[in-house]
Amino acid sequence: MRVIFALAFTGGPKSKDKMGASSGAILRASGLGRRGLLPWSPKLWHGGRVSGAPARKTATWSLEPAGRCGWDEPVRIAVRGLTPRQPVTLRASLRDEKGALFRAHARYEADAGGLLDLARAPALGGSFVGLEPMGLFWALEPEKPLVRLVKRDVQTPFAVELEVVDGHEPDAGRVLGRTVHERDFLGPGVRREPVRAGRVRAALFLPPEPGPFPGIVDIYGVGSGLLEHRASLLAGKGFAVMALAYHNYEDLPKGLEILHLEYFEEAVNYLLDHPQVKGPGVGLLGSSKGGDLCLSMASFLKGITATVLINGSVANVGGALHYKDEILPPVGLDPNRVRLTKDGLADIVDVLNSPLEGADQKSFIPVERAESAFLFLVGQDDHNWKSEFYANEASKRLQAHGRKKPKIICYPETGHYIEPPYFPLCRASLHTLVGGPVIWGGEPRAHAMAQVDAWKQLQTFFHKHLEGKSYGDSPESIAHYLKVRRVRPTYASSNS
Repeated sequence: MRVIFALAFTGGPKSKDKMGASSGAILRASGLGRRGLLPWSPKLWHGGRVSGAPARKTATWSLEPAGRCGWDEPVRIAVRGLTPRQPVTLRASLRDEKGALFRAHARYEADAGGLLDLARAPALGGSFVGLEPMGLFWALEPEKPLVRLVKRDVQTPFAVELEVVDGHEPDAGRVLGRTVHERDFLGPGVRREPVRAGRVRAALFLPPEPGPFPGIVDIYGVGSGLLEHRASLLAGKGFAVMALAYHNYEDLPKGLEILHLEYFEEAVNYLLDHPQVKGPGVGLLGSSKGGDLCLSMASFLKGITATVLINGSVANVGGALHYKDEILPPVGLDPNRVRLTKDGLADIVDVLNSPLEGADQKSFIPVERAESAFLFLVGQDDHNWKSEFYANEASKRLQAHGRKKPKIICYPETGHYIEPPYFPLCRASLHTLVGGPVIWGGEPRAHAMAQVDAWKQLQTFFHKHLEGKSYGDSPESIAHYLKVRRVRPTYASSNS
């Protein structure tokens, strides 16, 4: 089954501001943080109320749920105590663990009662426009160029400072109220266990007891070291998830010249043998280079029941992959096919050779050996490589060998880094293998909506194939999950 996820937009106020910065704005670091954003105090205010001048009432933030919530959870935001029809600007800011600043802003108007409810009031302009209850989060942009928002320590939350300012920027006045909203990555009762077993370097996240739970191995792309935020959030949904490092971490190899599949087999066996993990098989979740590694694991290893690939390759990429007496060579590449954008960023989407031609056919992962069910989540504007082409070729190979047709979901205007919900789009950043900045593709709003849907889809897939539970994947159930007005997911099947 192949599915196209289309986002239909209806109406909404017009704005001269674009949905997000252009790639040129990304490089103009001096202007990126100032596009309609006046500097404000970096001090975080932990109250929801700030006293104002006598001429104005105090504005109070209202967030539901109150207190901390998971990063992947929507929050209902309102501002109370405004004057009727008062024009205001809302601003959000976040500093990552390295101190990099991310900002977003939007212009609004309070209702006749002085209430501003983001679930009902459309943004009139700014970082986004229209009815976007979570826009202040997914529209965050880095102050400096080429920075991707990443959470390294999942045991601490991200703190998002929210401000309401009188008037519409750039002519806005004083700050009427501030609050700090903390968004967690380790849900209530979720346990983190560091793993140093044999050669395996990982972190295992377990849901609140009692178990056992369906197990998943989670693998990210090149240069990631050990990223845990997706695994920790997924553990809050009832899965035992192992975030697995495979290079550039502790005593693991720094490079990718040679990888041994036996290392990944050891990780799978560790998970299967864990008393809190129920079998008979486990799931795999991989994005980018982690995607082709998961595809190789499903093809060569036993005990793999369900595999989700997020913008993965059907060919082995980067370095030789060894397993017992077999070697998968890396697919070839031609640096002359790198294109430069007008801002000097590399577009590498055409760099890799086709795994269907010549000697590069040997790099094609033998997916026909796999006994796993497959779900391919594809960003159709992925500029890292041709993810949609790879998903379709994997489907053709599986069906040609009598295997079940995999499910493919394609998301228009969606880039390479499909993360859990409300992570902002990373337009461009440094690529470890390229050695310089590359574009990743995607448009902010479409990418944000795709992340919400993809998160639901992969959970439904794992519950179905690891537990035998079906939560439905009809357009109606997904639309209910999104809970975002003006977005109508539509699905079209094809034979590819």
